[in-house]
Amino acid sequence: MSNDSNSFGDGTADVIVIGGGTGGYSTALRASALGLTVLLAERDKVGGTCLHRGCIPSKAMLHAAELVDGIAEARERWGIRASVESVDWTALSATRDDIVGRNHKGVEAHLEHAGVRVLRSGARLTGPRSIRTDDGREYTATRGLVLATGSRPRTLPGLQPDGQTVVTSDDALFAPGLPASVLVLGGGAIGVEYASFHRSMGAEVTLVEAADRLVPLEDADVSRHLARGLKKRGIDVQTGARLEDAAVADGVVRASVRTARGELRELKAERLLVAVGRVPVTDGLDLAAAGLATDERGFVAPADWSRLETAVAGVHVVGDLLPPPSPGLAHASFAEGLLVAETLAGVASAPVDYAAVPRVTYSAPQTAAVGLTEAQAREAAYDVVVNTMPLTAVAKGLVHGQGGTVKVVAERRGRVLGAHMVGPHVSEMIAESQLIVGWDAEPSDVARHIHPHPTLSEAVGEAFLTLAGRGLHQQ
Repeated sequence: MSNDSNSFGDGTADVIVIGGGTGGYSTALRASALGLTVLLAERDKVGGTCLHRGCIPSKAMLHAAELVDGIAEARERWGIRASVESVDWTALSATRDDIVGRNHKGVEAHLEHAGVRVLRSGARLTGPRSIRTDDGREYTATRGLVLATGSRPRTLPGLQPDGQTVVTSDDALFAPGLPASVLVLGGGAIGVEYASFHRSMGAEVTLVEAADRLVPLEDADVSRHLARGLKKRGIDVQTGARLEDAAVADGVVRASVRTARGELRELKAERLLVAVGRVPVTDGLDLAAAGLATDERGFVAPADWSRLETAVAGVHVVGDLLPPPSPGLAHASFAEGLLVAETLAGVASAPVDYAAVPRVTYSAPQTAAVGLTEAQAREAAYDVVVNTMPLTAVAKGLVHGQGGTVKVVAERRGRVLGAHMVGPHVSEMIAESQLIVGWDAEPSDVARHIHPHPTLSEAVGEAFLTLAGRGLHQQ
């Protein structure tokens, strides 16, 4: 795809974007919609990690895992005599690839329709407003340049991924076949999701996390419920544990893990998944040519977060290149792209409210959260009130039979600071709480609104009713 037009004949455009992932292509689409000419340089496929190696293919496979789990529930809980005869990995992969492919074509079509010129090439900076592509062509931005080169999985010394026995989140779903056993290093969202998927598909799974709990950035109660749910499914969860050594021989991984109690466990698995975080990609970007440098962690930090603009005027950053509080999530990257495009077009745009960006882990059980955890709220010296509503306290929760909870953190006689959930389908329930936190609502504001019965969302409504002093099924 190439959207050549006379607007780019002299090698200039209003905006140049390096990187075609979620942050980059959303910047390009919005800038074009606002009447700016846009060049987008992407050496791989537009859509980036999220579309091709992360969010979309992994959630497609997790949906398949949910279907497998549903068959087991049908048999074991509901008396429906059904079983999984086998899993056709080729057919499973084909459906996943079809979903990814259709999304990819959709993004390409959007960019073409918008008039964005896509350069199928990497690019490096030659100045604060200029780039040189891999084929030696030079282009200049008249309004601004946007860095959106994303991130890659962090690897461990001595554990070189081979795409089959030692894998990262970028290639775990594309490794051949389903392993009988998996060792997952890292208990953040990515590690938990992949542990959950492989367990659903019948693998013996050990999940090792160095912190004292899973998803350590989330509320402690969410971590506790999540670990309980994963252990109930037969996943060997080891928190406060560290990998001492690992080696691959004859297609098998042998690892030594130091447990929280100081014991040394020898583990063996057909596949080792390294999910210990991601690092920004700036290789070959030549930031110095534009007067830029990364921070000590490899991020490109903005000087002005309200515009996501670096210390070099006209150079902006979106997506995984940004340090915290940007969470490195695709939906945050979309918002960042909109902000930067509107800034470059001279349109007033509110800064990204990172406190109101929802966070989801698509495992079984799922977790979803937005806003401050209880610990964060107390550390910030808020006068905190908390209410927890079990999903099994509402009828639909009993129907699902998977446990779970909704936890609300609020100021005493004040606004809602955070909402935290664990259980079935909570990824689809968090949007309401995102609005509640983002709009600084109070429990009484939410309590005025009626939640449908019977639904899991009733647990959210009931939690706020109680905090507003109007408890119905919860006193």
